[in-house]
Amino acid sequence: MHSSKMRRKVVPASTDNGDSADKQDQLLLSAAICNGEDLGPFVRKAFATGKPETLLHHLRHFSRSKESEIEDVCRAHYQDFIMAVDDLRSLLSDVDSLKSSLSISNSQLQSVALPLLTSLDSFVEARNKCKNITLAIESLRTCAQLVELCSRANFHLSNNNFYMALKCVDSIERELLKKMPSSTLRRMLEKQIPEIRAHIERKVSKEFGDWLVEIRIVSRNLGQLAIGQASAARQREEELRIKQRQAEEQSRLSLRDCVYALEEEDDEGLDGFSENNREGYGNGGAGALGFDLMPLYRAHHIHQTLGLEDRFRQYYFENRKLQLTSDFQVSSMTPFLESHQTFLAQIAGFFIVEDRVLRTGGGLISKMEVENLWDTAVSKMCSVLEDQFSRMQTANHLLLIKDYVSLLGVTLRRYGYPTDALLDVLSKHRDKYHELLLSDCRKQIAEALAADKLEQMYMKKEYEYSMNVLSFQLQTSNLMPAFPYVAPFSSTVPDCCRIVRSFIEDSVSFMSYGGQLEFYDVVKKYLDRLLAEVLDGALLKIINTSVNGVTQAMQMAANMAVFERACDFFFCHAAQLSGIPLRMAERGRKQFPLTKARDAAEEMLSGLLKQKVDGFLTLIENVNWMADDTLQGGNEYANEVIIFLETLVSTAQQILPVEVLKRVLQDVLSHISEMIVGALLGESVKRFNVNAIMGLDVDIRMLESFAENQATLLSDADANELKTALVESRQLINLLLSNHPENFLNPVIRERSYNALDYRKVVAISEKLRDQSDRLFGSFGTRGAKQNTKKKSLDALIKRLKDVN
Repeated sequence: MHSSKMRRKVVPASTDNGDSADKQDQLLLSAAICNGEDLGPFVRKAFATGKPETLLHHLRHFSRSKESEIEDVCRAHYQDFIMAVDDLRSLLSDVDSLKSSLSISNSQLQSVALPLLTSLDSFVEARNKCKNITLAIESLRTCAQLVELCSRANFHLSNNNFYMALKCVDSIERELLKKMPSSTLRRMLEKQIPEIRAHIERKVSKEFGDWLVEIRIVSRNLGQLAIGQASAARQREEELRIKQRQAEEQSRLSLRDCVYALEEEDDEGLDGFSENNREGYGNGGAGALGFDLMPLYRAHHIHQTLGLEDRFRQYYFENRKLQLTSDFQVSSMTPFLESHQTFLAQIAGFFIVEDRVLRTGGGLISKMEVENLWDTAVSKMCSVLEDQFSRMQTANHLLLIKDYVSLLGVTLRRYGYPTDALLDVLSKHRDKYHELLLSDCRKQIAEALAADKLEQMYMKKEYEYSMNVLSFQLQTSNLMPAFPYVAPFSSTVPDCCRIVRSFIEDSVSFMSYGGQLEFYDVVKKYLDRLLAEVLDGALLKIINTSVNGVTQAMQMAANMAVFERACDFFFCHAAQLSGIPLRMAERGRKQFPLTKARDAAEEMLSGLLKQKVDGFLTLIENVNWMADDTLQGGNEYANEVIIFLETLVSTAQQILPVEVLKRVLQDVLSHISEMIVGALLGESVKRFNVNAIMGLDVDIRMLESFAENQATLLSDADANELKTALVESRQLINLLLSNHPENFLNPVIRERSYNALDYRKVVAISEKLRDQSDRLFGSFGTRGAKQNTKKKSLDALIKRLKDVN
């Protein structure tokens, strides 16, 4: 149906009364309704102004105006509407025919398509079942994989194989969790997987905590084992040095029937410790050292797998640092001497473990962290050692701790840890150690000297001879003596030798392995102090306070001679232990360090012998100074002195060395010479004659003959030197018996023949000879003439000597 008229838009008509507000509102409302605009503003305005009845009036007016328009339109289209109704009636019959045709076609289609629809429904149903079955199969396969992985995870968990359990859990989470068809099962897995990881972390952390507790005990045992191996290696080195010294000694003594072969010890055990054994637990196994790093490595690996590596590294470092700090604690209840080995071994074991962890732990701890821990440990150990050393008052205690500290240094240097600071602490206390050692030796020497009765040692067996003589090279012959053997020294000598040898060995032991390669000069310095201050002072004190009688004085002098040989052994022994050639030690050797005691002993012996001689020389008072004839057999005192001296020599030569005996005899003879001159010079002799002087000449000749007879014991040169001890009395007698005494005034002759005489003594003694009666110079013919001439010469000599004076 088509309408020939278009619907027109209604616009408000103009009105003459444009001033009326109601009319204007009505026009605006009509225009808005015609144009389809919103009437809301009009309604609000009506209610705002309180005139809703006006709005209703306008609306009714508009409605009545439109009803007339509708009637006009209906009247205009009435004919068209009649025609349309007719068309619809004709169309209705066509529709009925079409409807019947469609009904027939529908019946035919349904009859044909019904089997197809049935088949299609069956197909769709079958396809849906297939899809459901396929989905079920996939779900079952996923569930089967899940069950298998869960079973494997449980198996690994039950066997504490946490890494494989985590791998199974990761596979479940990565591959199966998103595919899981059951939301319930998925939620269960999402809840259980974190719990499993937390369980594994707790288990691994517990194992690691147990390992931390166990490794402290293991570290102590490990440190003791490592230090023990270092000690064994040092002992092997010492044994090699001893064999080498024995070989050198045998070579020096030219004992060709004794051949020493230095056999190198197999250091495989130690090398295995330092290299092979240190690589023996790269897989975390216990290895040969008896400690297991597997729990540590497993905990590290598990935390790596869990993504917690940094946290675990920090946790490990902090716990180990706390353990090290705990290891630094030194118990005040236990003496450090008893606990120092445990203290140092614990620290050594700690750093052996850390060295292994550093090299095989896969970055678990860094080199810088280990170095920081070591610096802390060195600082603390130095502090502890400084404190403990400052309190110690026993040299042996200090030496024991020093040895263990040096072994600790040797052990940890094998692992690359610097130990110079520890060695510096030992060097700083070198003087204190030697002062304590000197103090100990002073006490021991004093006890040894106090216990000595100054009697010759009696040795029944060869081992006694070896222990007391050969071990200190005190023998004067390489031939083994017959036993029983009476030594020329007393027990003081070997006892003091043992003390000095122990001092040398302790000093070398302290200086060895202390970082100083050449320390002989230090050992020699303290050895000089021991000998020159301690031993010499102790011997000097004994000589001055406890030696009574010639026998003891002679024994002490003999001891000093043996000490002189012992001192050669001491310095050679110190050189050998210090590892320097003997020629260097001999080249730097000083004089005999016990000179004060030796001189005091010889002076004591000489003094006692002089006292004995003085007893015989008192018989010089019985000499007839105005004798008419010359005594042919010597004066009584001279014979007594000669007997005493011969007895002395026969006794002394058994224990005194010839050099000492020569010095003592020389001193005694010199004293006898002085006493003879002193007798002539003394007030008891107012005058004397030539016969008395000739008698003294016989006495001196007897003494000179005694000195010459000692050539069989000493030597011709030494015997002549003994004679020189009588030079003053001999020159005086020669001058008094000389026919030309004025030759004394000749400087050349005086220097050659009378150089030992003091002109003042000559004047005093010559005046006593001058005071004799003229009869002594004027009788007996020629003799009287000679004596008279001699008298004149003596008078002239005396006068000129007085003028010189």
